[in-house]
Amino acid sequence: MCTLIVRTGRRLSLMGVRDEYADRPWEGPAEHWPEYPGVIGGRDLKAGGTWLAVHPAARRAAALLNGPGKPADERTKVSRGDLALRAAFTGELPAETGLTVYDPFHLVLAGLTRIQVLSWDGARATVQDLPQGTSMVVNTGLDAASPRVITHLPRFRDSERWHELITAEPSGDPGALIVRHELPDGRVFASLSVMEVTISQDDVTYDFTDLTAERDG
Repeated sequence: MCTLIVRTGRRLSLMGVRDEYADRPWEGPAEHWPEYPGVIGGRDLKAGGTWLAVHPAARRAAALLNGPGKPADERTKVSRGDLALRAAFTGELPAETGLTVYDPFHLVLAGLTRIQVLSWDGARATVQDLPQGTSMVVNTGLDAASPRVITHLPRFRDSERWHELITAEPSGDPGALIVRHELPDGRVFASLSVMEVTISQDDVTYDFTDLTAERDG
């Protein structure tokens, strides 16, 4: 995933926009993982993990974004796709001592009383709490200087109808929320899906939008 918007309050709202290579196979959200009963998420069919996991019974969610930094050793590297699943299921962030097998990432663990962001750059881990209100996490973390954050955080902060904010045509502009890049090798890197989650004491809901289906008509 490349963008996560979070709003705190009596009702916790999250919206995750997943940017990925268009030819990487995946499937929509369901309980795909028997080892994590009750956890719902879209599944990456190449590595088997997810980018946004929801545990309705526990009233929490976890999201994973790739981050900048030093890649893990190719000989021992483990897919990051399991991190959001474990965090949503257990309610805990992974220990720093086990992170060297992962490429850099930002892992957001969100519940009604606390939202934490674990950032790993390949050498050092940091954990911070998200502030109250509306925040946006991108691949560079809680980065107020990001063109995407500058452009879109005020729009999400001022709106109660987030779904209307993802209807723009895909763009290669650095500040675009819904992206599409045609690369020199012919591959396409684009926003593939959006998942919106709301969590309250009484209920958990999610709404999934397959952007590839919309583009295909």
